[in-house]
Amino acid sequence: MNNIFDSHCHYSDSAFDSDRYELIERLHRDGVSEFMLASSNVCECEDNLELAGRYDYVYTAVGIHPEAADETDPDICGMLEKWAENPKVKAIGEIGLDYHYEGYSRERQISLFKSQLELAQRLGLPVIIHSRDASKDTMDILREYMPKGVVHCFSGSAETAREVISIGMYVGFTGVLTFKNAKKALRALECVPAERLLLETDCPYMAPVPFRGKRCDSSMIEYTAEKAAQIKNMDVQELIDITNCNAKKLFGVV
Repeated sequence: MNNIFDSHCHYSDSAFDSDRYELIERLHRDGVSEFMLASSNVCECEDNLELAGRYDYVYTAVGIHPEAADETDPDICGMLEKWAENPKVKAIGEIGLDYHYEGYSRERQISLFKSQLELAQRLGLPVIIHSRDASKDTMDILREYMPKGVVHCFSGSAETAREVISIGMYVGFTGVLTFKNAKKALRALECVPAERLLLETDCPYMAPVPFRGKRCDSSMIEYTAEKAAQIKNMDVQELIDITNCNAKKLFGVV
């Protein structure tokens, strides 16, 4: 398989410290045509900018993950805006809400989420949305701002997927589609038209079956694509090609 666009990956993660550059170069030779790096905090933004600058086919988003909201300077958007002047920055993300763990301020998460949405609108950039155990608040805010972007690593219901699409956004799926307990995700996938679908790894996390529990990389997208094509009753390469076009359109990649 070729022409794969991994629309969400974390190659600045320490899991890749031993072979980061060799791996990216090999993956590109083997059919991964583009990579979109997602950022979660200030350090990852800086590392991703450096990494994207090394390769014509690697792009990045800059943004602050909700779990970093409590430790983030309230004026972070000024720094994000400066970073976004770099032509390799194609999105603001990953941003959103995460209520999975106790001990985080929901108010700080919501405030940071909204300020980054406003920044993305001001800059004309799409957003990469993270939402975990926070579907209602996430969707209320997305309806308020109506951004262009993607809800990545989608874990919501089919009804929520329809709502995301109605806003005009894309829906991204990971190797979760291959898990035995993926019935909810598969039902959501059924509702997503091919022209609104993105494929991603979220690597080094979310490795698909048969690699579950191991370090994930972009080559494993083919297993997610195979499962998605089966559900959509499509040829696998055709689905990969469509999702590649979708990602290029969303992120403004020529």
